[in-house]
Amino acid sequence: MSSKIIDSVDIVCGLAWGDEAKGKIVSELLAKKKYDWVCRWSGGSNAGHTIYINGKKYTTHIIPAGVFYGIPSYIGPDCYVNLEDLDEEMGYLQENGFNTDLIRVSNNVIIITNQHKQEDLLKYKKQQGSTGKGIAPCAKDKYGRTGVRINDFIIKNGFRTKYFNPFKHIWCPEKNDTREIDVLKGNILCEGAQGFWLDINQGNYPYVTSSTTLPYSACSLGFPPQKIRHIYGAAKIYDTRVGTDPSFPDEMKNDEVLAKIGEVGKEFGSTTGRSRKVWWLNINKLVESINISGCTHIVISKTDVLDIVGVFKLYLDNKVEEFETLDDMKIYISECLNSQCDLLQTIIFSDSPECVEGI
Repeated sequence: MSSKIIDSVDIVCGLAWGDEAKGKIVSELLAKKKYDWVCRWSGGSNAGHTIYINGKKYTTHIIPAGVFYGIPSYIGPDCYVNLEDLDEEMGYLQENGFNTDLIRVSNNVIIITNQHKQEDLLKYKKQQGSTGKGIAPCAKDKYGRTGVRINDFIIKNGFRTKYFNPFKHIWCPEKNDTREIDVLKGNILCEGAQGFWLDINQGNYPYVTSSTTLPYSACSLGFPPQKIRHIYGAAKIYDTRVGTDPSFPDEMKNDEVLAKIGEVGKEFGSTTGRSRKVWWLNINKLVESINISGCTHIVISKTDVLDIVGVFKLYLDNKVEEFETLDDMKIYISECLNSQCDLLQTIIFSDSPECVEGI
């Protein structure tokens, strides 16, 4: 794989604790701009992506959103894949009329086994509120050099169904595969999973995921950082979190206004269905995640939720600030970000679950 044939790379990443409407941004970019590949660089089916096509809602967990737009879609080597989950997702896409022949999976992906899932359910799900998808035990084996890569697993076990055909879907560029589709080239869109504060290095360890969620990790797909053109960061106008984290105590659910925001915003995880704990937007953390991620554009979604609830607050320097109107709050947020985020070029506030105006 040569970086000389890659023209540019755009990256979409989450700036909070996941569930920031990254899928909406990816979908909008794919509808408006030309990309030759859409790539997923980290995580596994513990993440969920919601896409609206012609008003209809679709949800995927590991397969990149390029498949919805007829664009080759690549699951990169730093992802974790359970073949049964992948096969089920391919079946879902085929049943809805999408071309799964466009999907490629790196032969270096580490396989999530049923044993990994069982360990996750018994240990990490109980202790840290994980999704139970087997990610942490699989990551442990990967970095312990005992993980099984997808190509080796299929050679040994012969996994093949009507949905997942390893001869068609596994990408083995080192075997001199000359199919034109199997070359990363042109303009690439990389879609992130989860969010900045779930990153294994930046988050509230050990209440984090087992992946690097920051955009620089997308280079693991096979390109140098100099190819990166734009980094689109996703946030909401309030913060949410699923799973265990002392920074988001369960008592937050007892606050009537925060509970109302969660209800109006339909704050339930797309992967697990768990209710998300809600808190006011933490501006200090948002500034930090924008600056470390190097975002050039950010989209702050769900402004309509605060408008419906009629309460406009954010969290700054360990205290809650309140505003009379949504416009006042948006102006304040913009001033804070423009004054403290030197790389940031564009701030967009979004009130639609399906599209982003002005991207």
